[in-house]
Amino acid sequence: MKYPNILEEELKNKVAQDYFWLYDCTKIIGKIDFCVCMHQSQTTDEVESLLWAEAKRGSSEVHKSFVQLILTIGKERTFDKYLPPAFLGAFDAEKIAFLPYSDIQEFFYLNDFNWNVAPSDHTTKEFQLIYDTVKNILDSKTLLFYFDRDDRDLQRFIRLNFQESKRGLTKIRIDKNNFISVYNKWLEVVKPTIAVDWEKAKARGIIDGDFYLADLLSANNVTLKDKLFVLLKSDHYELDREIDESGFFKKKEADFQDKQQAHTQFWNRYERPPKEEYWDYIVERRDLLVPQDIRERKGSFFTPRNWVALSQQYLTNVLGEDWQDEYFVWDCAAGTGNLLTGLTNKYNIYASTLDRQDVEVMHDRISNGANLLPDHVFQFDFLNDEWKPVSSGGKIPDSLFKIISDAEKRKKLIVYINPPYAEATTARTVTRTGKNKAGVSTEQKANHYFKSKIGSAANELFALFMAQVYEKMPGCILAQFSKLKFVQGSNFDKFKQYFRAKYLGGFVVPSNTFDNVRGQFPIGFTIWDLGTKEEIKNIICQVYNENEEKVGVKTFYGDLPKRLNDWFVQFEDKNGEEIGLLSFYPPDFQNNNKFSILSKPQARYCKKVTPGNIIQVAIYFAVRHCLKATWLNDRDQFLYPNDGWKHDKEFQTDCLIFTLFHDQNRISSKYGTNHWIPFTEQEVGARDRFDSHFMNDYINGKIKIEQATDLFQQEGNVPIKLQFSAQAKEVFEAGKALWKYYHQQPHNNINASFYDIKEYFQGRNEKGKLNKKSNDKTYMKLITQLREKLEKLAEKIQPKVYLYGFLRP
Repeated sequence: MKYPNILEEELKNKVAQDYFWLYDCTKIIGKIDFCVCMHQSQTTDEVESLLWAEAKRGSSEVHKSFVQLILTIGKERTFDKYLPPAFLGAFDAEKIAFLPYSDIQEFFYLNDFNWNVAPSDHTTKEFQLIYDTVKNILDSKTLLFYFDRDDRDLQRFIRLNFQESKRGLTKIRIDKNNFISVYNKWLEVVKPTIAVDWEKAKARGIIDGDFYLADLLSANNVTLKDKLFVLLKSDHYELDREIDESGFFKKKEADFQDKQQAHTQFWNRYERPPKEEYWDYIVERRDLLVPQDIRERKGSFFTPRNWVALSQQYLTNVLGEDWQDEYFVWDCAAGTGNLLTGLTNKYNIYASTLDRQDVEVMHDRISNGANLLPDHVFQFDFLNDEWKPVSSGGKIPDSLFKIISDAEKRKKLIVYINPPYAEATTARTVTRTGKNKAGVSTEQKANHYFKSKIGSAANELFALFMAQVYEKMPGCILAQFSKLKFVQGSNFDKFKQYFRAKYLGGFVVPSNTFDNVRGQFPIGFTIWDLGTKEEIKNIICQVYNENEEKVGVKTFYGDLPKRLNDWFVQFEDKNGEEIGLLSFYPPDFQNNNKFSILSKPQARYCKKVTPGNIIQVAIYFAVRHCLKATWLNDRDQFLYPNDGWKHDKEFQTDCLIFTLFHDQNRISSKYGTNHWIPFTEQEVGARDRFDSHFMNDYINGKIKIEQATDLFQQEGNVPIKLQFSAQAKEVFEAGKALWKYYHQQPHNNINASFYDIKEYFQGRNEKGKLNKKSNDKTYMKLITQLREKLEKLAEKIQPKVYLYGFLRP
């Protein structure tokens, strides 16, 4: 170890002195530990960073250091305030690692991720999520050097990759790593000086990002790409250029309100244009400049190239090697057309998109070699525009319209799409705490037309695309990226009565491999023959992870029986004594994080827990929580079970013990009598008598429950003592040890619940949420042991969840 037994600050100083002495390591950029920058000859707000790094004294795990650095950058949005570096890094007393910033930059633009966690807390689910997401990137892309054995190689790496273009750098170079960061600064400085009413422009689909592109891809204030929607013409912008009905050329212009002063001062900091090798990438990624609400409404999302290539391979597998010559292809939600990359027969390819700007981008890509025909690329609102050919005053090319209008030719038409995933209804809408998303599917003509045919599925834009294809182009092939809820979602029962087609094959991938797709769920690429009418009962998809590795298969069921909630309602006990509340959320994995047992209503839907239904409550609870939610099972539905559970006493007691000691059991003595203490005062050393002995008496067969339906009431309603499995006993004993330790604490609450005990030791943060850890080492040891035992009990319960039909495999 080169730098043993020194503090972190001294370590940073020594690494700077030994390896980065040519550079400026004194800059403090946000909350980043260590920064390597170019020397500046004059004071400027812009800093050209070469490295942002996390530093750790002693020896550390590089992966975790990178995750902490990513969380630090994402939480502070450092990339919005400073130009991002060429590399991210992590080092300790023995080693240093580098990772190109471009390999992870798009992760920072996920808007569904909770960045408001402590980056140094390695126990949070957010830390683990990033760790799982970037681990494979780190494994494959990280360059690792040990200071002792790799000193010469490290020096050479820094010399070759941390090159100074010149001392006193005044102009910042723009590339694919930082063009978004520069755009964020442009929004603050230049955009306000352009004479445009941005709200009105946005309503017409005109976005500020197109003005930025016109600026960025210019020299001497003249845009170099003449096919972009907006062009910079020295001292003004030109846009919306077209030939009017009289044959005259017309255009719109936008001037500067400050005689271009802010614009000039801003661009004096940067070298324009970027290197030509970045132009096509920047233009193709116009979607990153589109505001999030517009992206959701219009589907301006970039399909990752690896999944594009895989989808085309699946089309080859299904339709044959010569499918590109035998079939016509129409991407009717094309965006900038990247889904069509890799297709070879441009005479058989059509692309349409909602925005004229995207049409201009595709035309620009054609001029730079994209394999498309200009006349086959057109602006068309698939859900609203009239279906008429160009020759009749419509927008659809005549050649494509002939295919659409001919039943035989339609059999050779592939509608190949990655439609928008936005939905009008959200969880906030359901609970009456928010409004429907403005401008999503409810504003579409197709929504009004299909509402009676597909029901609530009409709230989903991708479902409207599917219905429109099914209606307008019967008999064609539909090949699409989409959520799989149209197969197994409870809101799609009516949709499946309408949409009948033959499944030909497909695969699923994690949603987080797509830009700005919210949530963790499977996105499927599925191929359908709309000419064969079959009920969607189930489909089998190949499963690929984020590294494009095939990891198995997954069955998605379309013929599911009633759901778990339908099963539970028969056990409602409205007249029994209330000992708790069951938050009654829809029975699927995506809602499990909100599902708990409570002492007071904290959700819109709650069912009463009573002595008469506690076993059914425990089964309901354990079945939903014994399996962890993953991206792959996120939309799986919990189902109405068979009767096997009724005859399995061990399964029932396992579920009861699991429920008593699970973290989602949030019973609290603050809101009334706590009936959930499973121990006696003597067992845990309580200093006084508990207010309720119900749970302990119930476990020990001391309570007779009138009209009880569970197995623990023998003939004549005589209660019996519960018998625990070995795994349940271990959980029970681990829980008892925790309760004992709590009752040794001064000023404890005699009637404390499991949730109260956790609050006592862990405390709450400024937002009122339980902290993840406690400073009490004994407590942390005991709670960890309890959770480990509970995990083993969960593993024992899991096979019976499938055996009794609560889930389908």
